[in-house]
Amino acid sequence: MKTPLLIVDDDPEIRTQMKWALSGDYEVILAEDRASAVGKFKASAPAVTLLDLGLPPRPNDCEEGLATLSDLLALDREAKIIIISGQGEKGNAIQAVGSGAYDFLCKPIEIDELKLILRRCIYVVNLEREYREMQRKSRADVFEEMLGASAQMQGVFAFVRKVAATDAPVLLLGESGTGKEMAAMAIHRRGTRKDGPFIAINCNAIPENLLESELFGHEKGAFTGAHMQRKGLIETAGGGSLFLDEIGELPPPIQIKLLRFLQEQRFQRVGGRQEIQIDTRVIAATNADLKDGVAKGKFREDLYFRLAVVVIKLPPLRDRGDDPEVLAQEFLQQFAVQCEKGGLRFGQDALRALRSHSWPGNVRELQNRVKRAVIMAEGKRITAADLELGDSSELVPAATLKVARENVEREMVEQALKKHSGRISAAAVDLGISRPTLYELMEKLGIGRSEGASQSSVEARTETRPEPQKT
Repeated sequence: MKTPLLIVDDDPEIRTQMKWALSGDYEVILAEDRASAVGKFKASAPAVTLLDLGLPPRPNDCEEGLATLSDLLALDREAKIIIISGQGEKGNAIQAVGSGAYDFLCKPIEIDELKLILRRCIYVVNLEREYREMQRKSRADVFEEMLGASAQMQGVFAFVRKVAATDAPVLLLGESGTGKEMAAMAIHRRGTRKDGPFIAINCNAIPENLLESELFGHEKGAFTGAHMQRKGLIETAGGGSLFLDEIGELPPPIQIKLLRFLQEQRFQRVGGRQEIQIDTRVIAATNADLKDGVAKGKFREDLYFRLAVVVIKLPPLRDRGDDPEVLAQEFLQQFAVQCEKGGLRFGQDALRALRSHSWPGNVRELQNRVKRAVIMAEGKRITAADLELGDSSELVPAATLKVARENVEREMVEQALKKHSGRISAAAVDLGISRPTLYELMEKLGIGRSEGASQSSVEARTETRPEPQKT
């Protein structure tokens, strides 16, 4: 089976030429504008998309092309999208790469160069897929592409397993960037509707006058510009799941219509009179306090209780123990493969910064910082500066050489004890010193065995400190 390749260009001659040149190696899918690109992207899940920035209705600027890029990345954050641009659009192409595009090429396209870039891109796609599958199978802390070793996230995973087996509406609560959409996708994939579509919409990202049509569809002539009948997202999600993010932003009239759908599983398109019955599971999410919205009259109480049959709270990253470091290491491996920068590792200052940062943007912020760091890193070590995180221990110089030496010794000893779960002999070997010397260092620096280490190891329980030799 050939690898699917989506080509989005408003010029029919260019589409034909590229299809002719590439159809021998790929299953070429063509689209001419933003709407057809989004539709065919959903239907075919292409490994790579070639996207022209100049698309109708404004082919002479890049606004529509950049909006299409945003829509496609919203559907699949791992999508590989290569921008095709004219020389005058090069700055916009670079902006697109900064927004998540994989690469860009300037017109006129050299087919041999394009084929080379496509082969490299497909190779990266396959590597990432294999890596994710290997991680999924081998790690207990990976659940449906969500990663979390903390007790808080393990509790979320257990909750998802239970609720996925039912058809009950689910309300996901959590700060922005905590992974609510990934949790919704996990519920879908674990449920009986896994073979149906998973359709996501951000209720806050669509203008109020268009939101009803997006959700419920419209009939031809329902309003100015409605030139044909169009299915809404609820109808598109039939047999599958509909994820409504930022549900608290729904306008009151649409809240009423959504409530009726949840009660009866039927609705009418905008401008229509026919009752349409659809079997769709609704999963909603918000970072707002819906109970407060109910109290203030901004959100219907009956809709709240319809949506909140099961409530799952996603913890903020700052409350997830060592998960920031675990996730950072995972993202580092992923982005190092993408950027072909093998052998990268976090320096000690970067690890300290990862542990001490409060992560107001949660997992999304962490992912973006690590991606930037991989791009900006010089050599094989990522620094706190690469992450754009300050590390106070390096910004403030030690008062004396003795204090600086003790800081380094303390850090190395604590790391060795943590690495070996408190086993003194193993930590001493790792540090290249004897056990008595390590004991003396620990006493001098005021470090107990429990500093970053587990007291559960046999050695940590049974070893006794040697008596100091008499002189």
